[in-house]
Parts: sequence; C-alpha cells; structure tokens
Amino acid sequence: MAKISTVRARIEPELKAEVEKLFKQLGLSTTEAINLFYRQIKMRKGLPFNVVIPNKTTEKVFKETDIKRNLIRCDGADDMFKKLGI
Repeated sequence: MAKISTVRARIEPELKAEVEKLFKQLGLSTTEAINLFYRQIKMRKGLPFNVVIPNKTTEKVFKETDIKRNLIRCDGADDMFKKLGI
C-alpha cells in the first residue's frame, strides 16, 4: 500500500476559489491537480513553466509603471503600432 503524505499551503481565498473552478472544468480535484504538478516537476526536474528574475531594465519599467511614470497612452491598436514605429 502506498504511503500518503499531506501537503498544507496558505492561499488567498479568492485565488483558491477561482482555481478550484478551473480544476472542476478540467475534471480534476485539488489533490489530483497538486499530484499532477508534483509529477511534472519530478519528470522535468524543475518547474513546468519558466520562472525568471527580471533584468534591471525590466525591473525599472515595472517600478515606473507601478507609479504611473513614463506611460504612453494609445487610442487603439493602430495608434500603438504608429507610436512603436511598426
């Protein structure tokens, strides 16, 4: 008989509710989804998605946009492409 181990985590209630709805649509229980996540980590020998630390330029842009500095406003996709020179 397989041994069972319990995993406990603290998660924001709203996030938990949203994700559990998605699990239900996928036909998964939370336990099945966590097991799937763990198995993917084991198989890939790492997280099943990329996790990166932003470089200094990206970090600066994140901070500036958080305080709404140096934002460029566009009136739709055409205006955005024009401002980007595309």
